[in-house]
Amino acid sequence: MNKLLEEIKNCKKCSLHKTRNLPTIYCGNFESKIMFIGEAPGKNEDETGKPFCGRAGKILEELLESINLKREEVYITNIVKCRPLKNRDPKEEEIQKCEYFLEKEIEILKPKIICPLGRYSSKLILKKYLNKNLEIGDAHGKIFKAKEMLIIPMYHPAAAIYDYKKIKVLKKDFKNIINIWTKLQVSL
Repeated sequence: MNKLLEEIKNCKKCSLHKTRNLPTIYCGNFESKIMFIGEAPGKNEDETGKPFCGRAGKILEELLESINLKREEVYITNIVKCRPLKNRDPKEEEIQKCEYFLEKEIEILKPKIICPLGRYSSKLILKKYLNKNLEIGDAHGKIFKAKEMLIIPMYHPAAAIYDYKKIKVLKKDFKNIINIWTKLQVSL
């Protein structure tokens, strides 16, 4: 993992490295078997190098607490490691350039549950592992089996900033995580 972290810090595969302060690598627990994958860093993440440390991060923590988990108990990363200017959506070419890093994170951590957060990460993960092209509105909260892991796409926590009704949907979808995790723990 240390080698991968150095590669990310030194990456110059796309133009985003020119305007970033810090690459946003990960936070949480290397031992966790639950991985959350966001989309791209925002301003706060760019300043700290930690994903989900702004308003969306507070909502993510609230959602984790609703299922009795803490940020320190899960692994959190993004598909794009550097902040797109003005918090724009990541471009396809930027996602493709960073995809290698995410693949390596998954390979090293071997999560049992992957929760892509938002449309870009959900689209990438569902396409990569299941060859499915689903919109987040159709995929959120559903459980997909891929190889040795389960994929549970979710709306991005930031969606609740703009539409607070989404918090109820997110909380319901998050219950799937803990229900599945409890069943996995019993079967281990």
